[in-house]
Amino acid sequence: MCCTWVNPEDVMLSDISLSQGDKYWMIRLTREQQRVMLLSRSPSGPKKYFPIPVAHLEEEIRVRSADDCKRFREEFNSLPSGHIQGTFELANKEENREKNRYPNILPNDHSRVILSQVDGAPCSDYINASYIDGYKEKNKFIAAQGKLLAVLFKTGFCLSKLSLSRGHTGVSRISQSLAIRGWRSIDPECQHVLGAAQTCYVHTCLSQLPDGCKAPRLVSQLHFTSWPDFGVPFTPIGMLKFLKKVKALNPAHAGPIVVHCSAGVGRTGTFIVIDAMMDMMHAEHKVDVFDFVSRIRNQRPQMVQTDMQYTFIYQALLEYYLYGDTELDVSSLENHLQTLHGTSTHFDKIGLEEEFRKLTNVRIMKEDMRTGNLPANMKKARVIQIIPYDFNRVILSMKRGQEYTDYINASFIDGYRQKDYFIATQGPLAHTVEDFWRMVWEWKCHTVVMLTEVQEREQDKCYQYWPTEGSVTHGEITIEIKSDTLSEAISIRDFLVTFNQPLARQEEQTRLVRQFHFHGWPEIGIPAEGKGMLDLIAAVQKQQQQTGNHPITVHCSAGAGRTGTFIALSNILERVKAEGLLDVFQAVKSLRLQRPHMVQTLEQYEFCYKVVQDFIDIFSDYANFK
Repeated sequence: MCCTWVNPEDVMLSDISLSQGDKYWMIRLTREQQRVMLLSRSPSGPKKYFPIPVAHLEEEIRVRSADDCKRFREEFNSLPSGHIQGTFELANKEENREKNRYPNILPNDHSRVILSQVDGAPCSDYINASYIDGYKEKNKFIAAQGKLLAVLFKTGFCLSKLSLSRGHTGVSRISQSLAIRGWRSIDPECQHVLGAAQTCYVHTCLSQLPDGCKAPRLVSQLHFTSWPDFGVPFTPIGMLKFLKKVKALNPAHAGPIVVHCSAGVGRTGTFIVIDAMMDMMHAEHKVDVFDFVSRIRNQRPQMVQTDMQYTFIYQALLEYYLYGDTELDVSSLENHLQTLHGTSTHFDKIGLEEEFRKLTNVRIMKEDMRTGNLPANMKKARVIQIIPYDFNRVILSMKRGQEYTDYINASFIDGYRQKDYFIATQGPLAHTVEDFWRMVWEWKCHTVVMLTEVQEREQDKCYQYWPTEGSVTHGEITIEIKSDTLSEAISIRDFLVTFNQPLARQEEQTRLVRQFHFHGWPEIGIPAEGKGMLDLIAAVQKQQQQTGNHPITVHCSAGAGRTGTFIALSNILERVKAEGLLDVFQAVKSLRLQRPHMVQTLEQYEFCYKVVQDFIDIFSDYANFK
């Protein structure tokens, strides 16, 4: 009898570390084991929550989100835990206790996954994993805990971050585990998708050992890496793209999809519910999150573990309902652009305008801009509507005895492969130049991208923060110009930056910083063609590879329009080259969640599409993008 639970998909939603958990978990170490301590529930009686038509979803979420998500918490606390419905005799056997990561997160006897026994040992058929139904498919998923090392050698197949971070060591351990049950792994391959900051997946081909009769089987592991240690992802965009990748790789009529996090209930349950409710949305034009979570808790208790995860499910469903799937293959971009521009005339941009208009749904969260809105800091803004959010603002070292000196109007922005890869900022004012160079120094920037002229239309757009010749000192930092060359529409300036104050620790005192000043942006409108922007992005990437991929400081005047366009294109083109896919809408939407008004105008939004099309036309062999 073979291991019936080895499946074509193993979806990993957390790292292997035992220290990680969700915001509302309290992990207490006992002498031998960890126990997941859940927040106590209010003793409210059972309450009925009805399905929500998708047309009412936005309004229902707005109502539930009021008063700091009070009604979401009430709804979540009304869910049955699932412990009453079943028994846990097998999980509680003495021989199986060491196989449980948490002694109070156990599979029900009636829905547990049963393995083939090894050498007739009665308890060798046990694993902490449960069959979970999908929307209409029975046992569509297997919800499992992340493997303990002891379990890895005893109970079949699981890939973890161990195999990604330690190379062949992890693969060899998996191979040993498989061999115990009559399988071996061959041709392991690791490939990144959606950027290293979001997910990666592993293909491992499984082959039956000589005494078996099964044909080789391909197992794909997908690892979602952008779930934070506490809470939930900031936006559901990454999770929806990840789920799409899972669906694409899972063959029709395949076995169950294995999903695991640490305990196999919180993030695992969240993922499964989103998948099921998206299917329900398509089939019935409504969602019933409460009922579905209640049902799967009868199969594995505590599925969806916190009210934050429960709320995140609704946010993901609303995101999907409002915007759908805007991802494109590079080969379909030209047809998509023709559709966006309409068919009546070349100048009809109704479709493009509608797509751009949807970006206005991204609410500017003024309540999360408290630091930038302090009177002392508002004086440092070129445009008072464009200031950083508190959660990702760039923080400087505080000058002794001087309040507010840790603030600069600058935001960390995620790159395709690296979190906080860009710093989006305004062009310095005369009284913020010192802060600008302190930021470049303290955050180890080697690359500065300038997308404006010092003056445009007889208005000051950016204070000249570098010397034309010789050197200039701003506070404790001296900037000496070493070279200034003009290539096409780009001035490349090299500066020797020196920090003058002695440090307590021995650290770098000087650094070469290269500025790329793009002159191809007209005072009004957008560049006439995309080649100059492609050249700029290529030059910046080459510089980054040579200097260690520290944050890139990008600025125009206010740090949103042209700055957002450059960053959006950098991320979009990286994905085109890595995956052959693009999503201009979601790329820009993601930037606007990180800094207000990124990609500010319809013209700039259209320019993003134009530059990508120019890139594809130049490199028309789509195989290059895979």
